[in-house]
Amino acid sequence: MTYAVKLTERARGDLKRLYAFMLDHDEAAAARALDAITQSMELLQEFPFSCRKASGENSLLRELLVPFGSFGYIVLFRIDDNKTVTIAAVRHQREDDYH
Repeated sequence: MTYAVKLTERARGDLKRLYAFMLDHDEAAAARALDAITQSMELLQEFPFSCRKASGENSLLRELLVPFGSFGYIVLFRIDDNKTVTIAAVRHQREDDYH
């Protein structure tokens, strides 16, 4: 089964913000970070249930961990149905919680 992966406007904004922050420090690292995040999201097309639960109350709200350097990124997403996964937010691991 293949899932369609959609991004909310908030998630798109998060990607732009994270990229812009890295771009101010290191252009090559910004490109690598964005590539790492987008490539990791491809996993959700086939295996969204392999990611950890974000909340004990809602088993369909999950987090994808994206390693990058000493830290990484966290992609918050929900499994909408048996065809669709929606990315709700993307954060660096050192940022405040996004729940």
